[in-house]
Amino acid sequence: MEQQNILIIGAGLCGSLLALRLGQRGYNVTVYEMRPDLRKTDISAGRSINLAFSDRGNKAIKLVGIEDKVKELCIPMNGRMLHDKEGNTFLSNYSGREYEYINSISRGGLNALLLDEAEKHENVAIHFNKKCLSVDFEKTTALFQDYHTKEEFVEDADCIIATDGAGSALRQSYFLEKKFLFSFSQQWLTHGYKELSILPNDDGSYKTYKNALHIWPRGDFMVIALPNLDGSFTVTLFLSYDEGDYNFNNLTTSEIVTEFFEKEFPDALTLMPNLVEDFFENPTAPLGTVKCSPWHYKGNTLLMGDSAHAIVPFYGQGMNASFEDVVVFDEVLGQHEGDWGKVFSEYNKIRKKDTDAIADLAIDNFHEMKDHVANPIFQEKRKIEMALEKEFPEDYSSKYSLVTFNEHIGYREAMIRGRAQDKAILNMLSDGVISTEDDINDILDKVKTETEAILEDDRIAGL
Repeated sequence: MEQQNILIIGAGLCGSLLALRLGQRGYNVTVYEMRPDLRKTDISAGRSINLAFSDRGNKAIKLVGIEDKVKELCIPMNGRMLHDKEGNTFLSNYSGREYEYINSISRGGLNALLLDEAEKHENVAIHFNKKCLSVDFEKTTALFQDYHTKEEFVEDADCIIATDGAGSALRQSYFLEKKFLFSFSQQWLTHGYKELSILPNDDGSYKTYKNALHIWPRGDFMVIALPNLDGSFTVTLFLSYDEGDYNFNNLTTSEIVTEFFEKEFPDALTLMPNLVEDFFENPTAPLGTVKCSPWHYKGNTLLMGDSAHAIVPFYGQGMNASFEDVVVFDEVLGQHEGDWGKVFSEYNKIRKKDTDAIADLAIDNFHEMKDHVANPIFQEKRKIEMALEKEFPEDYSSKYSLVTFNEHIGYREAMIRGRAQDKAILNMLSDGVISTEDDINDILDKVKTETEAILEDDRIAGL
């Protein structure tokens, strides 16, 4: 096969990983990124600086052979540390299996590592401060503008892959050109988010428990916190723009912001003397879901990562899903190398059902995290699930475990089985059929039987 030239738009997490993998495969890869090189300047600007990294993402990191380097950037989080209004805490593990946990990882640190690894390959070139204005997907060319000189130029390639995020220039070109049937939807939550921080103690130590994802669930809103390697926590407030006694539209003074935290998150406030400064310095950003179809035009262009399927962050799977995109793409490429039309269409066909599923699951988890985790029946369900996973590690996995730790099954399969299990356990708890005091073997039998009955009903109903 003659050496092919691939143009990647976007050098974020997905784009830099894809460039590395295609470079390893021997392709000539050129990457254009609109932002400056994050290795030379801070470009976080209130955007989440740490992410949840788990098994699906690690599968991609294993594929490119840098697992040990990535592990150095990780802080294990074994579960959710729940904080009530009185400052009481409760650790709810993510799994009954001790070896299953998620990691807090620096977005910038991981992105920088992937860029460094990609640039080790002579056949990979990465250019910064070059914004993509549009893509001619029929001619396989892209129009760019240099950020500094404002000069516009056109690049062509054998194929173009856009990993340029939720505001993708290629996706916009698909939509605006109207040259083929292209479906697109963008749905916003009524809530937005704002980044805050818990700074480390003077000696660099953590002000609260390090190895957990902290959640302050309050029904209609919440605060979460993830640890960083420097002893700090990245804190995120998720709040409605205009509903409730407190919302982003009426939190306009330092007094109101402080009053809000004193009332709802008093223990968090004691850890955040910098709250007001962070609140008014950092932007408020929206939370949206993007779905579209098809992701490709013939063998010329392809959308991947957030440009194809941006999701809200509540399952901690945005980065992991984009990394898994690269794994699935690599498998399809191995089967149909040299035929981009076949590669793109097969990849789209295989992958879309799973990315639609994780988008829906992420919205489900939004409601679970801000509200349900504090509900007594939900906590009973989690106790039963923890016990089942601990006693029968080969026979039972909760929905969370299926999605987060079972990278060998697709998101859609994990969603269907996980939802059926949730329904089975909650129904039986509500009806008094099972309780946390029952024999664990009996509980397993009942949960399995009821889950299969629900799955069969769904199959008959065509769900």
